[in-house]
Amino acid sequence: MCGIVGVWGPMADKRSVLQEGCRRMRHRGPDSEGYWEDSEAGLALGHVRLAILDLTPAGHQPMVSACGRYALVLNGEIYNHLQLRATLASQGQAPDWRGHSDTETVLAGFAAWGVEATLQAAVGMFAMALWDRQDRVLTLMRDRLGEKPLYLGYAGDTFVFASELKALARMPALDRNLDRRALSLLLRHNYIPAPYSIYAAVGKLLPGTLVQLTATHLRRRELPPAQTYWSVEGAAQAGREHPLSFDTDEAAVDALESVLGNAVQGQMIADVELGAFLSGGIDSSLIVALMQKAQSQPVRSFSIGFDDPAFNEAQHAAAVAQQLGTRHTELYVSADDALAVVPQLAGMYDEPFADSSQIPTVLVTRMARQHVTVALSGDGGDELFGGYSRYFRADQWWRKRAAIPAMLRGPLSAGARAAAGLLPTGHRRDRLDKLSQAMGAPHAGVFYRQFVSYWKDPATALINAQAPHTLFDDPGEGEFFQRMMQLDAATYLPDDILVKVDRAAMACSLETRVPMIDHRVFEFAQRLPLGYKIRDGRGKWLLRQLLYRHVPQAMVDRPKKGFSVPMAAWLRGPLQDWGAALLDPVRLRDGGIFHAAPVMQKWREHQAGKHDWSTHLWSVLMTQAWLEQTRINDSERGA
Repeated sequence: MCGIVGVWGPMADKRSVLQEGCRRMRHRGPDSEGYWEDSEAGLALGHVRLAILDLTPAGHQPMVSACGRYALVLNGEIYNHLQLRATLASQGQAPDWRGHSDTETVLAGFAAWGVEATLQAAVGMFAMALWDRQDRVLTLMRDRLGEKPLYLGYAGDTFVFASELKALARMPALDRNLDRRALSLLLRHNYIPAPYSIYAAVGKLLPGTLVQLTATHLRRRELPPAQTYWSVEGAAQAGREHPLSFDTDEAAVDALESVLGNAVQGQMIADVELGAFLSGGIDSSLIVALMQKAQSQPVRSFSIGFDDPAFNEAQHAAAVAQQLGTRHTELYVSADDALAVVPQLAGMYDEPFADSSQIPTVLVTRMARQHVTVALSGDGGDELFGGYSRYFRADQWWRKRAAIPAMLRGPLSAGARAAAGLLPTGHRRDRLDKLSQAMGAPHAGVFYRQFVSYWKDPATALINAQAPHTLFDDPGEGEFFQRMMQLDAATYLPDDILVKVDRAAMACSLETRVPMIDHRVFEFAQRLPLGYKIRDGRGKWLLRQLLYRHVPQAMVDRPKKGFSVPMAAWLRGPLQDWGAALLDPVRLRDGGIFHAAPVMQKWREHQAGKHDWSTHLWSVLMTQAWLEQTRINDSERGA
């Protein structure tokens, strides 16, 4: 796990600029720093390294290919790199290996097979930049599901890219005007999805895509269209066309154990200490069980507990750990421990990010890093196997829509909306809002977007809101339940869940890995008929059956709590003064981003206990905190 940064084009003292970028993301790679430049072409690459595979200098980056034509910086891991080495050897295309790093392997693959073939063969998580010195082509690549981040854009006439936005923020000539489209999406979803970033001049490379720049693009300050080599939509379409069938349910469980077990075992490759997060839920328990099955020594497992029983699952994790025989470590944290994290979030997450489960994520990653350098996570099971309770609620409303003749849906939507407007905030109004949304939506994507939105209409709170086209605007294909999971896998998973974990873990130099979204597991899940995911009114049926082979059903069969904190109570208590200061009406008006009146109305209603607006307020608070942190950084550096 590492951090990458690069520039191509006119810029004075590139080395100093990239060294500053590396310094600002040293947490991603505290073990070493590297710099490489093609001075004739005007391109330079920087890299900070967290050594995981091949701890010797032979794994140092930026790395130049044996033939001398290519230079590469890589953030991530290629789990099947030893198999790729064997294939290169069998074809007579292996170089004289200098070490045993995956970077050297994938670089040899690019030299032998080209970009597309190497990406298709690679299994892993990555963001990479490959420079072809002969043809002067810069290729930027991101992994299939979006585990590793990659920002890119222009600073004046110079193309720039990096693993984190903070590595670009001080680039000379970078336009740091805010993107109103990104802010609109933030208020709606509590995260900023790719291809947008908080800065209008900087974007994010979409998962499963690559971009190839030439000198012509550079002269025109153009960013060529991204090329897709893998996509959630493509995998879902292939799954519909080639569904799996099994003679028995046990055969289906066997098939899942094979594909997921292989992914887990592949992701246990490391030359450093390795462990796993264990919440005691279905997904993390299953990952740890398969890890324990794959090795003879006890797996290192980690969980945190809270004093508030409504948010505490540590006792369940401890029971699972004892059953599996792991070497378990748990840390009980107080509200003060969690609250102490809040002032650090704006700097840690690089741009406004408002999933409040970022707080316990920061705590558990810090605790794990005291013992290991790599930790496996159970994320992804909900999106692949139908685990979120919202899927069932949304499906109920969509079924109600289907039962109403199309000619009546418009009038019913208008009537429900009008009736909701007459009611005070509360359960009855929420139900009428949902009815109006379901009846008025032209297709499943638009309805599901409203169902998962926080600020339903960001323009009510955001000055000059601009709503861009997103995947939710596309009708899509497949049955509604599968469509919801597909949308989450393409948006919520990479842009919320994986961002949350990557930034928290990398802030303390911990590498995280997510076996559940190995692309082969994902493709397997897309081929499963819905009945293997949803059965008897519950999600993740097949995951549960596999887990029951390793852990007694009664130990893990309980309602899902999620990884959350009592934010509603905190904003009325220990975070009240902090929040009130950030949401001061004068401060809001002077900032020029938010309309003060609707924000303050929600703040007052929340403080009075009339409604829980914590998720809505958190996006505004995180934006205000990020703006404050940016202002402080600028003043400290004399900007």
